[in-house]
Amino acid sequence: MTAAVDAPVAPAAVGGSPGTRTWARYVVRRLGVFALSLWLLVTFAFAMIHLIPGDPVRAALGLNASPELVAARRAELRLDDPILSQYVHYLGGLVSGEWGVSLQSRLPVTQVIAERLPNTLLLAGLTFVVTLLIALPIGTGMAVLTQQGRHRLLELGYTGVAMVVSAIPEFLLGVLLVYVFAVRMEVLPIAGNAGPSSIILPVAALSLGSALALSRIVRVELLSVLGRDFVRTARAKRLRPSRVYLRHALPNALTATITLGGLLLSGLIASTVIVESIFAWPGLGPTMVSSIITKDYPLMQAIVLIYGAMVLSINLVVDMVLSVLDPRSTIREA
Repeated sequence: MTAAVDAPVAPAAVGGSPGTRTWARYVVRRLGVFALSLWLLVTFAFAMIHLIPGDPVRAALGLNASPELVAARRAELRLDDPILSQYVHYLGGLVSGEWGVSLQSRLPVTQVIAERLPNTLLLAGLTFVVTLLIALPIGTGMAVLTQQGRHRLLELGYTGVAMVVSAIPEFLLGVLLVYVFAVRMEVLPIAGNAGPSSIILPVAALSLGSALALSRIVRVELLSVLGRDFVRTARAKRLRPSRVYLRHALPNALTATITLGGLLLSGLIASTVIVESIFAWPGLGPTMVSSIITKDYPLMQAIVLIYGAMVLSINLVVDMVLSVLDPRSTIREA
């Protein structure tokens, strides 16, 4: 009876296993970092209009604008209010969806973004999918073919091509693709959004270099995994090669691939600004370039927020996925 009374309480009875509590602390910490980063991003976007030398409204409207119009626009942007009052009003507008009015088009900023953002998300999403569809098979195939030092010439050729293509900037690759497929061969449209074929060249310009760079990481990670004991055990059981590579080896090589994939997707979000402008794709990229040229500060602030929030969200999702796939990293950081 005494032993039963003095027996220790099971971990589940006091709030779950240690692993669950560690993962919960990790998630809370990552969400806190995300919230802090988002607040810093919002503060930077607010400060943009105050850090620009001179009168931003005068710069946006031009030197010939009447003083009355300049004063009206300054009042509309609340630039004459105390800085703290402006900041509180700006935060309130973000929460309520009142993001201001474009100085050039006189349309609500939210309306402009709602019209353009889906096209940017479509381009970035398709690019990421195509990148994975190219990188995973090529990386896996090259790892299988070149393991244990086999096919050295194939490895050297693949590495050289991957390094050269991945080093070409997206805008230059886009120009080359336009010249080959739109100008010389005339098989794809040069620019605009005239149908499904219009997105092929922008996706190719964004995905080719990233896919080859990611495939090299997949190959290196998979070669490391193929030398481990559990893979040799799977081969000793005479499992089919496809089952050994796809079921046992590849999932264990995905940690570094997902990490780099998240970084590539974050980079793709930024790269869409230039590529969309080259191909006149109706996304946020050309709108951002136009807002910078015309000094349309409310629209510029909103687009900076959108791009920054997407990058932060991607990093958060990657961290959460990695914490599930590799719990050891969660324990180390928690």
